Amino acid sequence: MLVAVHVAVEDRAAKEEKALRQLTDRLAGTYGDTHSADCVEAMVDAARQRFDGHRIRDFIPILVERIVRRELEQPPVKNNSPQPQPDLRLPLKETDSDAPTFIPADRKRIVWIAAAVMTVVLASVVALVVRQPDSEPIAAAPMSLTTVRGVVGSEKMSFFEDPRVIDALAKHGLKIEVEPAGSRQISTTVDLAEYDFAFPSSAAAAERIQRAGNITAKYTPFSSPMAIATFRPIADLLTQAGIVKPTTPPTFDMEAYLALAEKGTQWDALPGNTTYPVRKNILVATTDPRTSNSAAMYLSVAAYVANDNTIVRGRTAEDHAVSRVSRLFTRQGYTESSSDAPFKDYLANGMGPTPLVWIYESQYMAAAIANQIKSDMVLLYPSPTVLSQHTVVPLDDSGDRLGKLLTTDPDLQRLAAEHGFRPADQSLFTTVAAQHQIPVTPTLIDIVDPPTYDTLEHLLDGVAASYN
Repeated sequence: MLVAVHVAVEDRAAKEEKALRQLTDRLAGTYGDTHSADCVEAMVDAARQRFDGHRIRDFIPILVERIVRRELEQPPVKNNSPQPQPDLRLPLKETDSDAPTFIPADRKRIVWIAAAVMTVVLASVVALVVRQPDSEPIAAAPMSLTTVRGVVGSEKMSFFEDPRVIDALAKHGLKIEVEPAGSRQISTTVDLAEYDFAFPSSAAAAERIQRAGNITAKYTPFSSPMAIATFRPIADLLTQAGIVKPTTPPTFDMEAYLALAEKGTQWDALPGNTTYPVRKNILVATTDPRTSNSAAMYLSVAAYVANDNTIVRGRTAEDHAVSRVSRLFTRQGYTESSSDAPFKDYLANGMGPTPLVWIYESQYMAAAIANQIKSDMVLLYPSPTVLSQHTVVPLDDSGDRLGKLLTTDPDLQRLAAEHGFRPADQSLFTTVAAQHQIPVTPTLIDIVDPPTYDTLEHLLDGVAASYN
């Protein structure tokens, strides 16, 4: 389904409502220490009502956010002193005897009417200023915006839907329309003739797009290491089993895990397991490796470990790796085509259906920033892990312009960090993590390179054939 940043008139109301709901949740999380959620919701609703009747609505969520943030950040005003009562007599001039001369009774009515008119005028001016935060006109949309259409990995949808990102891009004259798809889908089955840019989540998928289109340009505005989302009871159980190492944050030993998974060990077979005694194989839940980049990254790490901790090269090594790791996928049953759905299930359904989920670190970060992470949820770093390089492949000049902006614009880089990604300036990411007290590894050491593009394709084809 096409998700348009600036939509047709008939869709604007729904989009506006959605943006305002997201804004309310975000502000309630940020200012929860000083303002209740009901208070924040009331302030958002009051700010939105200031724009009732305005036909140009694209930037109203942004303007509402500015108004409410300004009000939330203002200290409370305490003034209990009585207000002085004005002298209703209006002096005209001073006489020589210093006695004031007052307006005769028959003229007072005229003066009061004039004063009332002035009061109304001043009130209108004040209201206009309040309705236009930071002295910007309400309809301050760019006179001309270039629409740039792209297909992106699903984990980046919230970034492009963020009103702050929309605003930052609009300042450069761009209006972005994006459609989500699995990264391997983007590089294999999506008709890219309809788009100005492709934005998969790996360098390998980007390379395939470049090869097919004879494209040399690419941009990597940010990256995200792969991680595992789990729950405290599961982490404690796997620590006893020697798979999770109690570091800070904890790490997940991929070699120990692979040895256990190859045996087909089930959860209820773990010694002393009283927290999750279910008859299911101990497996990390992934997406479909035939369509999704996150599963391809999982395959890259598992194949490296299966190949005696060496990057897979050559047909013999490929076949050996596939024979060891294919069951990590085929024993899972149904898998999603993109990374967004499994993580949403993790957030909503608890450890019952999926105790271990292979994710992008950025997904966990973004959820933590939005106060969606519960106290029993834990982020594990696989050892080794792999870095997912989110890569823009421009398909025309407009796409190239966007790729440059995402990579070089300070505001967009900062906003990428606030969505959990790691921009080129690592300090932006660590600052966000510290502000929200999210336990992450600032500098990852145990990172392996994925195999070459051709080798990864052979591994993926081998795993796909194992499903039959």
